[in-house]
Amino acid sequence: MEERSQSQSVSDDDVTRIIIDAKEQAYRETGHEPEPELTKAVDWPITCTVGPGLEGAIACETKIGYVNGSKGWLIYRGYDVFDLCAHSSFEETSYLLLHGHLPAADELSRFRRILLHRLFIPEAQRLLLSFPVETLNPMSALRLGTNLMRQKQTYRDRDEDDDRADALATDEDSIAMETPPAGTRRPVYEFFASLFGKAAAETPTELLHSDELESCYNLIAGVNTIAATIGRARQRRLPIEPLDDLGLAGNYLYMLTGKRPTALEARIMDVCLILHADHGMNASTFAAMVVASTLSDIYLAIGAGISALSGPLHGGANVEVVKMLSEIGSPGKAASWFKSAQKEKRKIMGFGHRVYKAYDPRARVLGPLAELLSKGDPDTENTFATARALEHEVLSTLGEEKKVFPNVDFYSGIVYQSLGIPKDLYTTVFAVSRVSGWCARVIEYLENNRIFRPRALYTGTFDEQYVPISER
Repeated sequence: MEERSQSQSVSDDDVTRIIIDAKEQAYRETGHEPEPELTKAVDWPITCTVGPGLEGAIACETKIGYVNGSKGWLIYRGYDVFDLCAHSSFEETSYLLLHGHLPAADELSRFRRILLHRLFIPEAQRLLLSFPVETLNPMSALRLGTNLMRQKQTYRDRDEDDDRADALATDEDSIAMETPPAGTRRPVYEFFASLFGKAAAETPTELLHSDELESCYNLIAGVNTIAATIGRARQRRLPIEPLDDLGLAGNYLYMLTGKRPTALEARIMDVCLILHADHGMNASTFAAMVVASTLSDIYLAIGAGISALSGPLHGGANVEVVKMLSEIGSPGKAASWFKSAQKEKRKIMGFGHRVYKAYDPRARVLGPLAELLSKGDPDTENTFATARALEHEVLSTLGEEKKVFPNVDFYSGIVYQSLGIPKDLYTTVFAVSRVSGWCARVIEYLENNRIFRPRALYTGTFDEQYVPISER
């Protein structure tokens, strides 16, 4: 590992070549046409087929991200995620998600300086460490840390009057919803004005200068620091200040492990953050948007995203993958283990996806990166070889017929393990990345906000007669 990373150009070339190869393979296996019914503006209200859990429901329009599950596409603002992983950085990708365009050199330099500065959050760290962080679930601690950032970085929790009655127009929850909803183009609201004191004398013409994005910058950098601080606390160690010559990915590894990452490690961590930055209207993104739609603030909205991500059906599956591979033990045992698992109808962790019916593009990148990182470490090499052997068994049995392929979780755990990240922190890494997508989606939705208010079909009884408690 050390020998491979002595030359920045060599490690960069290796990683870039891996990603380009993954893209070329993906393009050979899939078509090139987007879904016409899901890639155009709509005239509200619309009719769609909805399943339990709002499956299939169309909640909004977006220009931020697109997932084509049948073809294995993942697009950020029109850019293929393969291209962003090969040529971009997490900072540049975050800028793209938030601002809608790739930054010029001076814009990116300024953005990086802003994020680096906001990695320093000693007051929020001090408050966080006054809690028993080492015994809290890491995702619970991360949500707590985000709320403590809110307490230190906004005015919202102070005892000053917070009269936001004028913020409400067409979005009050009291509006009857028994008639077919038609939506509204420009509901009136004031979302962040009270967070930062007196409003600016003139209305900003660019999102770059808006208070909303100032909070997003705080969160993209701060969640990174909080996640690393939690890792340090769980190791019974003190936090470490970031280094000004490392990016967000490199600083996360440094602040967590206390060791300066190699160029290869920092680059691969950066790719991991890009891959997880956005992924359509998933549960955590939806949770963040629902909270924001009530005109809560963005810190609480991101806290809701973290809460949703902590559920075992959303984040954390990569931990189970690593445990599963350890249980299998070696590549030679993968076939018999898989047959037994099928017979017992056990879930094969890291395979299949709610959306993808093709090979997950994130797994296409993470698999070869896991192989690259595993070289020279016998234990990790064995884990990776076991994963490849299990993938072969699953694809040969279920791939063509059932469309079951590796998802992002199958190889990400091996990558994180190779980077020195403890298993109990894997889901927090997911959040460190996804906060940029959550922020972008929230900001976009609030431009034409409509409070989320689906209905439920009542299937209970009627005409029940109240019986006094003495007669029950």
